[in-house]
Amino acid sequence: MAQVWKCSGLRWPAGGGPVLEWDGGRRSALPRGKRVAFAVPEGGVRRCVGARGHACAVRAVVPGRSTGARCEECARLDRAHSVAADTLADDPRPYRVYLAWFGPGLVKVGITAAERGPARLLEQGAVCFSWLGTGPLMAARRTEELLRAALRVPDRIPYAEKRAVRSALPATEAERAAEVRELHARAVALPGWPESLRPAPCDVVDHARAFGIEAALEAFGEVVELVPGGSVGGELVAAAGPDLHLAVGGRGVVVLDTRLMTGWELLPSEPAAAGCAFPVRDFRREPDGLF
Repeated sequence: MAQVWKCSGLRWPAGGGPVLEWDGGRRSALPRGKRVAFAVPEGGVRRCVGARGHACAVRAVVPGRSTGARCEECARLDRAHSVAADTLADDPRPYRVYLAWFGPGLVKVGITAAERGPARLLEQGAVCFSWLGTGPLMAARRTEELLRAALRVPDRIPYAEKRAVRSALPATEAERAAEVRELHARAVALPGWPESLRPAPCDVVDHARAFGIEAALEAFGEVVELVPGGSVGGELVAAAGPDLHLAVGGRGVVVLDTRLMTGWELLPSEPAAAGCAFPVRDFRREPDGLF
């Protein structure tokens, strides 16, 4: 029987490109142009990946479309003591507030531990971003809430919306940075910033080249789940956040969210194979003219 692999996620290590991590510690670098090909064995079952380094006690079966790949109990444990869940009010580390841009009209505010640098922005697929300030966790949280209320800037944007706009990004860094610069200026002019948060000047960092999306990137759709007996094979043309953009032949490029890979036992498939035999949701296109 062929050896199976269990993916533990896509990572963006500091100073390097994206890598797939596998249970056991192995890493697979993902330079553009690399062939990506794998299959789910017939009869395969997707099981909960556990929480905080601990295996799921019941090895629960989880839905194929879940990006978290956790059962209800493990998901609850994973969020315990989480910054996102506001359960770490006493975290002594400094935090940064940022504005992240994913495409025209898609800007969000967020926070990340200062020690992580831009890793959080790469993981989210932010095409460009700028820091707003640095300070204690609760000061960063209050600033985030201030911007949400005063400027109507969300703190979450669904991944599906991020994917859908990547084929329509402005061509230049200046154009991509424009919304971030405008919002940054409005944000720092607001009254009510916490005194303990140190403002940062607007300095927009562009990830388009790192992601491989600096040129127009058309994709016909996205993989919605992995299924037993299915497979995918194609050339990596771009990677943004957790997403791999694979040229699979025929219709062109399909987007694979690598979070859908976790919890499955995977088999390598023929490197020369091209195509996608997993369910795919087509991106909606605007009608051209009256007809």
